[in-house]
Amino acid sequence: MTSDAALQRLHQHYQSMPPVAAMQVNIAGYDGSRLRLHAPLSQHVNDKGCAFGGSLASMMTLASWGVMSLGIEQAGLKAEVFVADSQTRYLAPLFADLDVHAELAPGADWDSFLTTLRERRRARTSLIARALLPEGGIATEFTARYVAIAKP
Repeated sequence: MTSDAALQRLHQHYQSMPPVAAMQVNIAGYDGSRLRLHAPLSQHVNDKGCAFGGSLASMMTLASWGVMSLGIEQAGLKAEVFVADSQTRYLAPLFADLDVHAELAPGADWDSFLTTLRERRRARTSLIARALLPEGGIATEFTARYVAIAKP
């Protein structure tokens, strides 16, 4: 399990980026494989009164990046993490606070990723993130490939 100190470092990293700090993103939980983020709708509302699509995409990008960063740190490694590519599907408008979770995509193997990162100093894997509707269901789904490059 990841320590509270690691989650605090991640939160501080998020807050060090002015656009992210303005989003009022908070870590809502982490179970060792799935990271949950929360932000108030009031900071992300569009002209229709629902969540702005760019905010949803940003939150899911941040959550996925956080999963990668926490997992790498938990493995005792240091690496820079980058999003390589992503696709976002908007399934339903979200008229509530933004609650997002991210985790490795089905079929992605964390152990293989870490082995490749150790051996080749560079590795990539796929993640999936979702913005949830308050009554259940998915407002937005995000799939992406992330790359990690080991630090010396």
